[in-house]
Amino acid sequence: MDSNNIIDSEYSDIMQKSYIDYAMSVIISRAIPDVRDGLKPVQRRTLYDMGELGLRSDRPYRKCARIVGDTMGKYHPHGDSSIYDSLVVMAQDFKKGRILVDGHGNFGSIEGDGAAAMRYTEARLEAITEEAFLKDLDKNTVDFVPNFDETEKEPEVLPVRIPNFLINGSEGIAVGMATSTPTHNMKEVIEAEKEYLKNPDMSTEELLSYVKGPDFPTGGIITNASELPAIYESGTGKIKVRGRVTEEKGKNGHKLLVITEIPYTMIGAGIGKFMSDVIELVESKKTTDIVDISNQSSKEGIRIVIECKRDTDTDNLKNLLYTKTKLEDTFGVNMLAVHDGRPETMSLKSIFSAHTAFLYDLNTRKYTSLLEKEEGRREVQEGLIKATDLIDLIVETLRGSKDRATAMRCLTTGDTAGISFRSGISEREARSFNFTVNQANAILDMRLAKLIGLELDALIKEHDATLKAIAEYKDLLEKPSSMKKRLIKDLDDISAKYGRERRTEITDAVTEAFTEKPIEETDVYFVMDRFGYARIIDTATYERNKETIEGDEASFRYAFLTKNTGRVGIFTNTGMLHIIRVLDLPLTKLRDKGIPIDNLSKFDSSKETFVFLDDLDAITKSRLVFITRKAMMKLVDGSEFDVMTKRTVAATSLGKDDELYMIRKYDEETDRQVLLQTEGGFFIRFSMSEVPEKKKGAVGVRGMKLTDTDRVEEAYFMNFADERVIEYKGREMALTHVKLSKRDGKGTKVRL
Repeated sequence: MDSNNIIDSEYSDIMQKSYIDYAMSVIISRAIPDVRDGLKPVQRRTLYDMGELGLRSDRPYRKCARIVGDTMGKYHPHGDSSIYDSLVVMAQDFKKGRILVDGHGNFGSIEGDGAAAMRYTEARLEAITEEAFLKDLDKNTVDFVPNFDETEKEPEVLPVRIPNFLINGSEGIAVGMATSTPTHNMKEVIEAEKEYLKNPDMSTEELLSYVKGPDFPTGGIITNASELPAIYESGTGKIKVRGRVTEEKGKNGHKLLVITEIPYTMIGAGIGKFMSDVIELVESKKTTDIVDISNQSSKEGIRIVIECKRDTDTDNLKNLLYTKTKLEDTFGVNMLAVHDGRPETMSLKSIFSAHTAFLYDLNTRKYTSLLEKEEGRREVQEGLIKATDLIDLIVETLRGSKDRATAMRCLTTGDTAGISFRSGISEREARSFNFTVNQANAILDMRLAKLIGLELDALIKEHDATLKAIAEYKDLLEKPSSMKKRLIKDLDDISAKYGRERRTEITDAVTEAFTEKPIEETDVYFVMDRFGYARIIDTATYERNKETIEGDEASFRYAFLTKNTGRVGIFTNTGMLHIIRVLDLPLTKLRDKGIPIDNLSKFDSSKETFVFLDDLDAITKSRLVFITRKAMMKLVDGSEFDVMTKRTVAATSLGKDDELYMIRKYDEETDRQVLLQTEGGFFIRFSMSEVPEKKKGAVGVRGMKLTDTDRVEEAYFMNFADERVIEYKGREMALTHVKLSKRDGKGTKVRL
């Protein structure tokens, strides 16, 4: 191998260049629209192909599968799904400011339903697409470039006559950058462009007197109008938009909040998510005013109905919906577009500057092309008119010519060689012929019917019209003021024909904080069964059924007094404390099942077991005794568990392979001594004064020395004179049978 052919390159340089090339390819050829026509390549190619297929607005629909296949085969070889998805979006009036495709069949819904398969749906072009997007492609208005395999030609950009980048907006994610441009009202955007054509020195603020702001197809209310000038000046920012809510009267005096317009960001799955969020507000008792919610939307529009109680403060409830759901949301603006072949974040003024420059270029090329055609037509017309005056001589010349070439030479140069004339006079006159090549060809192709008088009159009128058109085109090309008037007239015509009124309201509105209704504090009883299903019952129910509750440990494993505004602390064997709000628990009848603790906290029934439950306020006012299976002990001041924000905290630290066995409220009068019993039959009794008070994060001190396989099985508390008797191995045993010793001993093996 010749060493001179080896190119030595740094690997990182090659990777960097390759990645940049890939990124630019995605940016330019896939995800980011061109500011001139406001279209991504896939959209541009799809519309152009539909135009090539002749799918005009006044012709029958064609299967989308045909459109997609033709586009993919000729122009966009990146998969059928991307082409069909773009086709569907261009036909969805809830996503685009002005739809470009007339879809026939199931093209999806605002609630997120997908379109039917392309073999079932049909489409054709909208009238505005023909007139404002594809018109004049045959007049050399834009450059054509080879397609991916160089077998076809496609337009580099469509000759779009309106600022589509603003009207229809755009969303796309490329490599390292993304575009997110809201839709705008066509009438306002065109009016602003007309004014910009008249005065290119307009400021962003002056342009905003015409373009009020985004105009979403879903309507809604923009609430930060004062921030719009800064957003349109920089091309980036956040627009706050909320749904429109009206009030109606329902049955039985109930109030109805009816959502008739939604934020643009709620399109699709967002509607179902909003319904779920409202239900969650009710279930979590953030509000007790909502009775029911239903989605009554139809083809006529959005209608989400929230039924409220009679005494509901609807303004307060609206504020809750704005702050806790997507009924008020932000639309991130990043007006990124391809400008002069590179991605650029554009201000409102730079967008109009780019598009008006594009308009001037389009129309200059258009009228230059038309002028050339009219000049050619004039040349032919003048030749034909001149020929009618010399028709006898021309006929004689043609009759005497041997072939077309001989006649052509005579007509253009007066060369009569090889032509037979009836007289010398005719030959001398024929030598004066000086028609152009185009005129001569027209004469040779002329039908005898052109000799009729009426035909000659029509030819003269046509010539006059041609001269008038030539004068008009020259005026447009030579006088900028005339071109400007023509551009403004074209924009006016499109606006008058296809414009519509604004849907989105723009204002400055502040969302006030939701004020919760004060809850009347009452005593309730927390009740939980052995399966972890919890609920609360009122005090009257508890008092009537006290004996039943205390006697049925399976159904009422835990039962204690708390406040309906309070919290419950749940300590588990893993050393965790889970806190739940009493308000989150259902107020039920005695035998109702309740709700699993797992649903209200991070308690995991597959890994954790309950060790101690109580009212958290009562816990914080107590001292707690902690005992683990490996006989680690400590006292902890309950105030350490007074956490206001967290719902799950570590209640203690545990050694390796250890777990929490018991937590008990410590009473200095009755809990003077503690007796520990192990699974191996060892007992130890010592004074509680030997157990120190520690912080909750401490492991504690050892209460008893255990073998590696032994664990604490029971713990008993007593005072000095306690004659308590327990059952051990089927026989009774007095606690005082175990002699009093010091903490951290091996204990005594009891054999009965």
